[in-house]
Amino acid sequence: MGGLRPDFTIELDALRKGARLVCGIDEAGRGPWAGPVVAAAVVLDPGDIPAGLDDSKKLTEAQREALMEPILRMARVGIGIAEAEQIDRDNILQATLWAMARALDAIGGADLALIDGNRAPLLPCPAKTIVKGDSRSLSIAAASIVAKVTRDRIMAGHDATYPLYGFARHKGYGTAFHRQALLRHGPTPLHRRSFAPIKALLIG
Repeated sequence: MGGLRPDFTIELDALRKGARLVCGIDEAGRGPWAGPVVAAAVVLDPGDIPAGLDDSKKLTEAQREALMEPILRMARVGIGIAEAEQIDRDNILQATLWAMARALDAIGGADLALIDGNRAPLLPCPAKTIVKGDSRSLSIAAASIVAKVTRDRIMAGHDATYPLYGFARHKGYGTAFHRQALLRHGPTPLHRRSFAPIKALLIG
């Protein structure tokens, strides 16, 4: 796929201005009908950045999996997870922002957080929101990969517990197969009851 490719320009500018630790933060799983929303915070080593980082949506599942190990080995990584119950209680935006803040907590903070999108959580450090940040910042791209791989692995793990729903295939997204499974078997504890398709099924 064409388009923007992320680089380290934003991070280098912040480092030159005195920041010691610059992290990228991104999430995976805002849209699915089931499962958690997962956020990741990543601080890359400017002298040892894994090759091949890109927006997770532009990579295949195999490419994301191959990048996960070098990111975890070469970078400082934190993960935050908000489960379906919290999403239903607080709404998906607030749950996502909460998970982002927990991901930053998990790495012990930073001097600057680069957030994918246009909304930032309340953080104990300055934050900069960047629309399409996963296509502009290598730190955010790395966070997008970690969040996506972590969430996909969680959903694949749930496949053994709920084998009738195909979570390993669709990861909780609203596919035709997922819809049919819901109609036949009803929602599981993983399903987001505040989301319209699940709510309609429960009302019906």
